[in-house]
Amino acid sequence: MKKLFIDTNIVIDLLSQREPFFEDSASLFSMADKKIIELSVSSLTIANTSYILLRQMSSNKAKTILRKLRLIVKILPLDDKIIGLALNDDTFSDFEDGLQHFSAIENNQDIIITRNLKDFKNSKLPVMTAKQFLKIIN
Repeated sequence: MKKLFIDTNIVIDLLSQREPFFEDSASLFSMADKKIIELSVSSLTIANTSYILLRQMSSNKAKTILRKLRLIVKILPLDDKIIGLALNDDTFSDFEDGLQHFSAIENNQDIIITRNLKDFKNSKLPVMTAKQFLKIIN
């Protein structure tokens, strides 16, 4: 089973039903729900997603959505090693992208799924959009 590390923008696409990206993100999460693929996110993604949701809805509703999300995705820890790797790496100018990248690597993910391919152009893992991944497996 492919282990996909999902960048925050893909989660937000799903939960905020952002067009034209919603359908592809929903397809990924549907596949994960059917145990065809395994989706993982960093704990940072949960925090960032909560922040975005709280700008759109009440705290109780946001927590309900995040509880449901936890049922589908594996949440990877953000630890001292990952933070150190991101701080000491010059590959990623954006610290958050470095955290995401090293979270994926340290947790043996196969592919990073993001809409911001340019942010991960120096990734040691394959990087693609949800649309690209869906095209490959279908």
